[in-house]
Amino acid sequence: MLRLEGVQAGYGNIPVLRGIDLEVGEGELVTLVGGNGAGKTTTLRVISGLLRPWSGAVSLDGTRIDRLPPHEIVSRGLVHVPEGRRLFPRMTVMENLELGARTVEGRKRKAENLRRVFSLFPVLEERKAQLAGTLSGGEQQMLAIARGLMAAPRILMLDEPSQGLAPLLVRKIFEAIEEVNREGTTVLLVEQNVQHALRLAQRGYVLENGRIVLQGRGPELLEHAHLKRAYLGR
Repeated sequence: MLRLEGVQAGYGNIPVLRGIDLEVGEGELVTLVGGNGAGKTTTLRVISGLLRPWSGAVSLDGTRIDRLPPHEIVSRGLVHVPEGRRLFPRMTVMENLELGARTVEGRKRKAENLRRVFSLFPVLEERKAQLAGTLSGGEQQMLAIARGLMAAPRILMLDEPSQGLAPLLVRKIFEAIEEVNREGTTVLLVEQNVQHALRLAQRGYVLENGRIVLQGRGPELLEHAHLKRAYLGR
Protein backbone atom coordinates (compact mmCIF):
# COMPACT_ATOMS: atom_id res chain seq x y z
CA MET A 1 0.00 0.00 0.00
CA LEU A 2 2.79 2.42 0.99
CA ARG A 3 6.39 2.00 -0.16
CA LEU A 4 9.58 4.02 0.31
CA GLU A 5 12.52 3.10 -1.91
CA GLY A 6 16.01 4.50 -1.39
CA VAL A 7 14.70 7.72 0.16
CA GLN A 8 17.33 10.32 1.03
CA ALA A 9 16.30 13.62 2.59
CA GLY A 10 17.49 16.36 4.91
CA TYR A 11 17.38 20.04 5.76
CA GLY A 12 19.56 22.53 3.90
CA ASN A 13 22.69 20.56 3.11
CA ILE A 14 22.45 18.38 6.23
CA PRO A 15 21.43 14.77 5.45
CA VAL A 16 18.98 13.04 7.78
CA LEU A 17 17.67 10.03 5.82
CA ARG A 18 20.37 8.00 4.07
CA GLY A 19 18.50 5.58 1.83
CA ILE A 20 15.31 4.39 3.53
CA ASP A 21 13.41 1.34 2.28
CA LEU A 22 10.10 0.74 4.05
CA GLU A 23 6.77 -0.92 3.25
CA VAL A 24 3.34 -0.83 4.86
CA GLY A 25 0.74 -3.35 3.64
CA GLU A 26 -2.99 -2.71 3.61
CA GLY A 27 -4.51 -3.30 7.05
CA GLU A 28 -1.16 -3.54 8.82
CA LEU A 29 0.01 -1.77 11.95
CA VAL A 30 3.69 -1.02 11.32
CA THR A 31 5.94 0.83 13.73
CA LEU A 32 9.12 2.82 13.17
CA VAL A 33 11.24 3.12 16.32
CA GLY A 34 14.55 4.71 17.17
CA GLY A 35 16.20 7.31 19.37
CA ASN A 36 16.06 11.09 19.18
CA GLY A 37 17.49 12.41 15.91
CA ALA A 38 17.30 9.04 14.13
CA GLY A 39 15.09 10.47 11.37
CA LYS A 40 11.65 9.15 12.36
CA THR A 41 9.78 12.46 12.10
CA THR A 42 11.64 13.33 8.89
CA THR A 43 10.43 10.05 7.39
CA LEU A 44 6.81 10.96 8.10
CA ARG A 45 7.30 14.49 6.77
CA VAL A 46 8.63 13.08 3.50
CA ILE A 47 5.71 10.65 3.18
CA SER A 48 3.10 13.35 3.83
CA GLY A 49 4.68 15.81 1.38
CA LEU A 50 5.89 18.34 3.94
CA LEU A 51 9.49 17.66 2.90
CA ARG A 52 10.74 16.79 -0.58
CA PRO A 53 13.13 13.83 -0.74
CA TRP A 54 16.54 14.45 -2.32
CA SER A 55 16.30 11.10 -4.09
CA GLY A 56 14.34 7.87 -4.02
CA ALA A 57 10.60 7.34 -4.33
CA VAL A 58 7.47 7.29 -2.16
CA SER A 59 4.53 5.36 -3.62
CA LEU A 60 0.93 4.88 -2.51
CA ASP A 61 -0.96 2.05 -4.20
CA GLY A 62 1.81 1.83 -6.79
CA THR A 63 1.63 5.53 -7.75
CA ARG A 64 4.41 7.96 -6.82
CA ILE A 65 3.35 10.72 -4.43
CA ASP A 66 6.70 12.28 -3.54
CA ARG A 67 6.14 15.28 -5.81
CA LEU A 68 2.54 15.94 -4.78
CA PRO A 69 1.55 18.77 -2.40
CA PRO A 70 0.39 17.68 1.06
CA HIS A 71 -3.31 18.38 0.48
CA GLU A 72 -3.36 16.04 -2.53
CA ILE A 73 -1.69 13.31 -0.50
CA VAL A 74 -4.35 13.74 2.21
CA SER A 75 -7.07 13.54 -0.44
CA ARG A 76 -5.69 10.12 -1.42
CA GLY A 77 -6.34 8.85 2.11
CA LEU A 78 -3.00 9.33 3.86
CA VAL A 79 -3.29 11.41 7.06
CA HIS A 80 -0.44 12.55 9.32
CA VAL A 81 -1.03 13.27 13.03
CA PRO A 82 2.12 15.27 13.86
CA GLU A 83 4.32 15.27 16.91
CA GLY A 84 3.17 17.86 19.45
CA ARG A 85 -0.53 17.50 18.48
CA ARG A 86 -0.74 20.86 16.60
CA LEU A 87 -4.32 21.58 17.63
CA PHE A 88 -6.07 24.93 17.29
CA PRO A 89 -6.12 25.86 21.00
CA ARG A 90 -8.66 28.70 20.76
CA MET A 91 -11.15 26.55 18.89
CA THR A 92 -13.47 24.07 20.57
CA VAL A 93 -13.06 20.31 20.50
CA MET A 94 -15.93 20.10 17.99
CA GLU A 95 -14.47 22.80 15.75
CA ASN A 96 -11.13 20.96 15.67
CA LEU A 97 -12.92 17.75 14.72
CA GLU A 98 -14.90 19.47 11.99
CA LEU A 99 -11.67 20.84 10.52
CA GLY A 100 -10.45 17.27 10.19
CA ALA A 101 -13.45 16.37 8.04
CA ARG A 102 -12.42 18.55 5.08
CA THR A 103 -11.62 15.79 2.59
CA VAL A 104 -14.28 14.56 0.17
CA GLU A 105 -14.48 11.23 2.00
CA GLY A 106 -14.39 12.99 5.38
CA ARG A 107 -17.37 15.19 4.50
CA LYS A 108 -19.28 12.21 3.14
CA ARG A 109 -18.75 10.18 6.32
CA LYS A 110 -18.73 13.01 8.85
CA ALA A 111 -21.62 11.80 11.03
CA GLU A 112 -20.35 8.21 10.99
CA ASN A 113 -16.80 9.26 11.88
CA LEU A 114 -18.02 11.56 14.65
CA ARG A 115 -19.82 8.62 16.25
CA ARG A 116 -16.67 6.56 15.80
CA VAL A 117 -14.32 9.03 17.53
CA PHE A 118 -16.77 9.69 20.37
CA SER A 119 -17.04 5.93 20.91
CA LEU A 120 -13.25 5.65 20.88
CA PHE A 121 -12.69 8.69 23.12
CA PRO A 122 -15.89 9.35 25.16
CA VAL A 123 -14.27 12.25 27.03
CA LEU A 124 -14.18 14.26 23.78
CA GLU A 125 -17.98 14.11 23.51
CA GLU A 126 -18.24 15.31 27.09
CA ARG A 127 -15.91 18.22 26.29
CA LYS A 128 -17.01 19.00 22.73
CA ALA A 129 -17.81 22.66 23.58
CA GLN A 130 -14.55 23.15 25.51
CA LEU A 131 -11.58 25.01 24.02
CA ALA A 132 -8.90 22.57 22.89
CA GLY A 133 -6.17 24.54 24.66
CA THR A 134 -7.81 23.89 28.04
CA LEU A 135 -7.73 20.09 27.72
CA SER A 136 -5.20 17.95 29.57
CA GLY A 137 -2.22 16.59 27.63
CA GLY A 138 -3.81 13.18 27.26
CA GLU A 139 -7.12 14.65 26.09
CA GLN A 140 -5.28 16.80 23.55
CA GLN A 141 -3.56 13.72 22.15
CA MET A 142 -6.92 11.97 21.89
CA LEU A 143 -8.28 15.00 20.02
CA ALA A 144 -5.30 15.04 17.64
CA ILE A 145 -5.89 11.39 16.75
CA ALA A 146 -9.65 11.92 16.49
CA ARG A 147 -9.18 14.92 14.18
CA GLY A 148 -7.03 12.74 11.92
CA LEU A 149 -9.72 10.03 11.88
CA MET A 150 -12.35 12.58 10.84
CA ALA A 151 -10.64 12.74 7.44
CA ALA A 152 -11.59 9.07 6.92
CA PRO A 153 -7.96 7.99 6.31
CA ARG A 154 -6.95 4.73 4.66
CA ILE A 155 -3.50 5.14 6.27
CA LEU A 156 -3.07 6.98 9.58
CA MET A 157 0.48 8.07 10.45
CA LEU A 158 1.07 8.89 14.12
CA ASP A 159 4.18 10.70 15.35
CA GLU A 160 5.06 10.06 19.02
CA PRO A 161 1.47 9.81 20.34
CA SER A 162 2.65 8.74 23.81
CA GLN A 163 5.09 11.64 24.25
CA GLY A 164 4.84 13.33 27.65
CA LEU A 165 1.91 11.23 28.89
CA ALA A 166 1.52 9.35 32.17
CA PRO A 167 1.67 5.53 31.93
CA LEU A 168 -2.11 5.09 32.35
CA LEU A 169 -2.81 7.48 29.48
CA VAL A 170 -0.12 5.84 27.34
CA ARG A 171 -1.96 2.54 27.71
CA LYS A 172 -5.28 4.15 26.73
CA ILE A 173 -3.74 5.77 23.65
CA PHE A 174 -2.16 2.50 22.52
CA GLU A 175 -5.42 0.62 23.10
CA ALA A 176 -7.19 3.20 20.92
CA ILE A 177 -4.58 2.84 18.16
CA GLU A 178 -4.99 -0.94 18.25
CA GLU A 179 -8.77 -0.54 17.96
CA VAL A 180 -8.45 1.86 15.00
CA ASN A 181 -6.29 -0.71 13.21
CA ARG A 182 -8.64 -3.57 14.11
CA GLU A 183 -11.50 -1.60 12.52
CA GLY A 184 -9.59 -1.57 9.22
CA THR A 185 -7.41 1.55 9.15
CA THR A 186 -3.78 0.94 8.20
CA VAL A 187 -1.41 2.53 10.75
CA LEU A 188 2.20 3.68 10.56
CA LEU A 189 3.31 4.49 14.10
CA VAL A 190 6.47 6.40 15.00
CA GLU A 191 7.49 5.93 18.64
CA GLN A 192 10.34 6.22 21.12
CA ASN A 193 8.44 3.89 23.46
CA VAL A 194 10.04 0.83 21.88
CA GLN A 195 8.44 -1.85 24.07
CA HIS A 196 4.87 -0.60 23.72
CA ALA A 197 5.20 0.04 20.00
CA LEU A 198 6.75 -3.29 19.03
CA ARG A 199 4.34 -5.30 21.18
CA LEU A 200 1.48 -3.60 19.35
CA ALA A 201 2.84 -3.84 15.79
CA GLN A 202 2.64 -6.69 13.33
CA ARG A 203 5.95 -5.48 11.87
CA GLY A 204 8.59 -2.99 12.91
CA TYR A 205 11.58 -1.08 11.62
CA VAL A 206 14.46 0.25 13.73
CA LEU A 207 15.97 3.50 12.46
CA GLU A 208 19.43 4.69 13.51
CA ASN A 209 21.30 7.66 12.04
CA GLY A 210 18.99 7.82 9.05
CA ARG A 211 19.28 4.13 8.14
CA ILE A 212 17.08 1.10 8.77
CA VAL A 213 19.25 -1.26 10.84
CA LEU A 214 16.64 -3.88 11.77
CA GLN A 215 13.25 -4.98 10.53
CA GLY A 216 10.90 -7.83 11.25
CA ARG A 217 7.88 -8.91 13.25
CA GLY A 218 7.34 -6.70 16.29
CA PRO A 219 7.59 -9.31 19.09
CA GLU A 220 10.63 -10.90 17.40
CA LEU A 221 12.46 -7.57 17.25
CA LEU A 222 11.98 -7.17 21.00
CA GLU A 223 14.11 -10.29 21.45
CA HIS A 224 16.91 -9.09 19.16
CA ALA A 225 20.22 -8.64 21.04
CA HIS A 226 21.05 -5.27 19.44
CA LEU A 227 17.64 -3.80 20.26
CA LYS A 228 17.76 -5.07 23.82
CA ARG A 229 21.21 -3.56 24.31
CA ALA A 230 20.53 -0.23 22.58
CA TYR A 231 16.97 0.55 23.75
CA LEU A 232 15.97 -1.70 26.63
CA GLY A 233 19.15 -1.60 28.72
CA ARG A 234 19.55 -5.39 28.80
